[in-house]
Amino acid sequence: MTSPSPKALWTGRVLTALPSLLLAFSAVMKLRKSPEVLQGFTHLGLPPSLILPLGILELACVIIYLIPRTAVLGAILVTGYFGGAMLTHLRVGEPVYSHVLFGMMIWGGLYLRDLRLRALLPLRS
Repeated sequence: MTSPSPKALWTGRVLTALPSLLLAFSAVMKLRKSPEVLQGFTHLGLPPSLILPLGILELACVIIYLIPRTAVLGAILVTGYFGGAMLTHLRVGEPVYSHVLFGMMIWGGLYLRDLRLRALLPLRS
């Protein structure tokens, strides 16, 4: 296999970086147990005891996604994490457009920078 074109590679890196930075920031805020996170958990009806475990889970998923050898597994894990977040937000009547967009960015970025995924899911023949 050859490497992706420079355009595809850089577009994939940008699409990877944006949601990864957001998730990493969110995880750090949970690990710090910031007042905003506590307020958000209360609004969503989640117990404060879940803040630390969810922060660790979120950070672990992002790290696994950012390691090239485990990026596909990381994308699957992040997708599952987003699925849980979407259900939580839907339960209180909030929109989930951003979750869907970030999920598309996670997979789109990986698709553009990883030829193994392109071989597995060819969009054109």
